[in-house]
Amino acid sequence: MQFYEKLKELRMSKELTQHYMAEQLQINDRSYQNYEYGKREPDIKSLILLSVILNVSLDELLCRNDYLKSLEAPVDGH
Repeated sequence: MQFYEKLKELRMSKELTQHYMAEQLQINDRSYQNYEYGKREPDIKSLILLSVILNVSLDELLCRNDYLKSLEAPVDGH
């Protein structure tokens, strides 16, 4: 799972709106939507705030386990 997919999944599971998230981050709605569409990525300050708002660790928000699993998979198919 990619960051932007996880962000949307977590927000929706908490029944929060994109507008609410944008307000909490003190950005406009379009900027937040770009995070969920994978067009932009938040800076570190915003990532930390997102993890607080969503009550998850940065590891979970950033899909750390998925990333580590991808490193274990053979690249050439062997």
